[in-house]
Amino acid sequence: MSRPRAHLVVTGSELVRGERTDLNGPFLARQALALGFEPARISIVGDRPDELAAALAEGVRADLCLVSGGLGPTHDDRTLELLCRAAGVELMHDPELEARIEGISRGYAERTGRPYAVYAPGVRKQALVPAGGFAVGLAGTAPGILLPLPGDRAAIALPGPPNELKALWPKAIAHPAFAPLLRRAEVPGRRVLRFYGVGESLVASTFADAGGDGDGVEVTICARDFEIHVDLVVEPGEQARARADRIEQALLAAHSEQLFSRDERPIEELVLELCRARGLTLGAAESCTGGLVGGRLTSVPGSSDVFLGGIVAYANTVKAAVLGVPAETLAAHGAVSAETAAAMAQGARRVLGVDVAVSVTGVAGPGGGSDDRPVGLVHFNAVGPGGALAQSWVVPTDRETIRRRAGATALHLVLQLLSGV
Repeated sequence: MSRPRAHLVVTGSELVRGERTDLNGPFLARQALALGFEPARISIVGDRPDELAAALAEGVRADLCLVSGGLGPTHDDRTLELLCRAAGVELMHDPELEARIEGISRGYAERTGRPYAVYAPGVRKQALVPAGGFAVGLAGTAPGILLPLPGDRAAIALPGPPNELKALWPKAIAHPAFAPLLRRAEVPGRRVLRFYGVGESLVASTFADAGGDGDGVEVTICARDFEIHVDLVVEPGEQARARADRIEQALLAAHSEQLFSRDERPIEELVLELCRARGLTLGAAESCTGGLVGGRLTSVPGSSDVFLGGIVAYANTVKAAVLGVPAETLAAHGAVSAETAAAMAQGARRVLGVDVAVSVTGVAGPGGGSDDRPVGLVHFNAVGPGGALAQSWVVPTDRETIRRRAGATALHLVLQLLSGV
């Protein structure tokens, strides 16, 4: 039996205009898959009622319709009204919900010195719940809504701000009214392989030689900043598991040297864990990446016990004065060179007082390139107690891609240094 299907509707005119990037659709898709649903579609629509109504009418035909956005107090927050129209139910006033929202709104009014009357219309608007549905909690003044649908189906509507949506999602799926649909879902197995330093086409060729997917195995192969992410979704059953085993074994046999992870932890987390396990501290010296390496490391909670700091040495004067890059090195080899990268790493290790340091210097473009130093040329160096590793590449592409890939490469170079590769 096929898994129940989920249709995601993400609403917000700012999303379709390109002013913001949708974060809710990918999050909800991952969560639905983890529960055993098949994410069939993510529809991103603006706030126009006709377009949103059409998307919701299609969404409620799925086993699970997940909706984000449009639950606020303003005139263009129409999600519940249109969801009810699509489901053929009425909106009902919930006095208990209104009392809770009113209490929060009166607190806002007191803190801002504004009369509660300013908030009152929005309070009543947000206290409407579909007939037969449930308010599953509040994030700010916006409720999360669960609407059971005929045939053990359901719709869940959550606020648009990602932090509010993530706070209410567990409450929605834990509600007893969601249990009948959840019992229909069967969580598939999932295997994760992460490679670095091998081409996507080569991994795809290995996968094809192993028989490809099918028979209960679905495989995705994605290239992300020189990493190749391979995900196997495996349906229950011996036949599917056996096929997944063959594919996994073939990929590992062909690309074991490029495998860096068998879970979804990002490279920055792996680097921090390895440093922590060995009692090593870490620092960075960055030029063209402008702090991206440090940013990725500090995005991991608890990174401060390993990562002590970074130096963004963009100008040659900073490379010389702060990192101690010799003037003769800069004069003879230039800011974008293997020699300067090595001196930057050594300088960061000394100045920051860390055990391990990594450096990045390159030409991110679109200008500034030359015949001997073209746009996309980047040099790296990682140094630690056991020695140093250097790497360089030329990948002519846009500025942001060069910088993002350089940040990833720097972290992988540290991992290779610490792993003795």
